[in-house]
Amino acid sequence: MTAPVPITDREAEKTKIINRLRRLEGQIRGLQKMVEDDKNCVDIMTQLASAKSALDGTGDVILETYVEMCQARGDAPADLVKLLKLAR
Repeated sequence: MTAPVPITDREAEKTKIINRLRRLEGQIRGLQKMVEDDKNCVDIMTQLASAKSALDGTGDVILETYVEMCQARGDAPADLVKLLKLAR
């Protein structure tokens, strides 16, 4: 069985995830403003691609972090499979 992740490590990972989500929030607000201001379509699509990539990367970090926590808690493998399906 995997050893539980120390609280300090969990808090550090949580902080990293929150920071990534805040950056994503800023990207989405920037995208919204670009659309409101009728900015160039290429610039909007570039920002959209960037935001999508950042969201996917953040999702991967969240998934990895929480799967590790679930394993450390001893959650059933079936629960982890459900989690993986939701993350798609």
